Amino acid sequence: MTALTLSTSSAAALRADAVVVGVAKGAKGPVVVAGAEAVDKAFGGKLAAVLETLGATGAEGEVTKLPAASGLKAPVVLAVGLGDIPAKDDGYDAETLRRAAGVASRALSGSKKGAFALPIEDVAAAAAVAEGALLGAYTYDKSNGNGGSAKNAKNAKDTDKKNNGPLAEVALVGGKPRDKAYKAAAERASALVEEINRARDLINTPSNLLNPADFAAEAVAAAKEHGLKTEVLDEKALKKGGYGGILGVGQGSDAPPRLVRIAYTHPKAEKTLALVGKGITYDSGGISLKPAGHNETMKCDMSGAAAVFATVVAAARLGLRVNLTGWLALAENMPSGSATRPGDVLSMYGGKTVEVLNTDAEGRLVLADAITRAGEEKPDAIVDVATLTGAMVLALGNRTFGIMTNDEAFRTSLHEIAEEAGEQSWPMPLPTHLRKGIDSPVADLANMGERMGGGLVAGIFLNEFVADGITWGHLDIAGPAFNESGPFGYTPKGGTGAAVRTLVRLAERAADGDLG
Repeated sequence: MTALTLSTSSAAALRADAVVVGVAKGAKGPVVVAGAEAVDKAFGGKLAAVLETLGATGAEGEVTKLPAASGLKAPVVLAVGLGDIPAKDDGYDAETLRRAAGVASRALSGSKKGAFALPIEDVAAAAAVAEGALLGAYTYDKSNGNGGSAKNAKNAKDTDKKNNGPLAEVALVGGKPRDKAYKAAAERASALVEEINRARDLINTPSNLLNPADFAAEAVAAAKEHGLKTEVLDEKALKKGGYGGILGVGQGSDAPPRLVRIAYTHPKAEKTLALVGKGITYDSGGISLKPAGHNETMKCDMSGAAAVFATVVAAARLGLRVNLTGWLALAENMPSGSATRPGDVLSMYGGKTVEVLNTDAEGRLVLADAITRAGEEKPDAIVDVATLTGAMVLALGNRTFGIMTNDEAFRTSLHEIAEEAGEQSWPMPLPTHLRKGIDSPVADLANMGERMGGGLVAGIFLNEFVADGITWGHLDIAGPAFNESGPFGYTPKGGTGAAVRTLVRLAERAADGDLG
């Protein structure tokens, strides 16, 4: 994990491999922004002119490296574009600072230390730069498996020779190490990003190194480290408890399913949240087999469970005054002689029956069992997170997740929280006319309905398993959970840790007594 330090030193005096400055897109060329005054002075006040000569424009995400002028302790200056100059006195918004810091961290991969002299006007800006820099510094170390798992360290020996490792240290110029607010912001950023990276590592781990039992073991190990309570239901306990959805999805695999309960409690908590994560460690589609070209990245189908796991641990590390229970519904969806067939009827936890019309609509089956079980504990709200439908990707693209709820005010609140946390989301409806499409002649309901609006149909299905009187939200993160294109901003290629920041912010609001 990249170290984070707050520095009161001048950007010119700080020893580092590079000093990072911000440059904006001005009407007449690039403009050096606040935070870079000492660096600009070393260039005789002509840093903007030098950057323009090198082709820099200040466009968002643009990176320009140049040798440092005399008087700077760092040998390299890295200028990162912030985009257009904001309206007078508004300053740069948090997400712009996060992305710029992330771009700079990625550009400094393999370096020992980067001095970040970006515009830090207050604690919020410092937090954004710290978070973006740490997120951008992430690299997945294949030789270390997921999160340092002993099994994966043993089995994943083919270290990527091209991976120079992450930037080792981020020094935040303008940070105030003796100021309690700045110190708290830095500590929050470090804990939050470390847990997001835990989720990223799990998502990036090949499925042959992370089956349901392996995932459950990771949760148990983390729980011991951070004082959390865990309960793991294996296939025998799941059968005894009547968890037909999880068992039905997992019965075609040699690696049996698990349901993990991981809980954080605070003695002064007034609110209780239940988080439910889809944890399909590999999704072949089952008997309804995915076509070639659609299953190569299906190790990421446990991103929801990874996000829930990371959120509970983050809440514990931050000491949030909230009770938070995570439910990890873990299974591997494989075709075999014992696999669930299209047309089979499953008896779910709680007694409802479901006709399985498509075994590739498996996520909603494992979530339904876990949502029902979570509701028995009467939380103030349940939020499930899942890479649930390709339909949501078609609707919102690869960078935005959909939000569905049974409460309009909660849907609005979740959308606002995601925006505040820096994650792109969009509120989606649960149209009542689509409910009829999941009627079944042989069961209480079917796991498929109308093809058009398929992401909404999935939400409607899940809503059938929410206990009366409980506020519920559903985050379909199928788009942003796994980045198959190149890295951008602070987002790496591969697992992204989508929804963790939103869920942690939700937990923080709940700790303050506000659930929207």
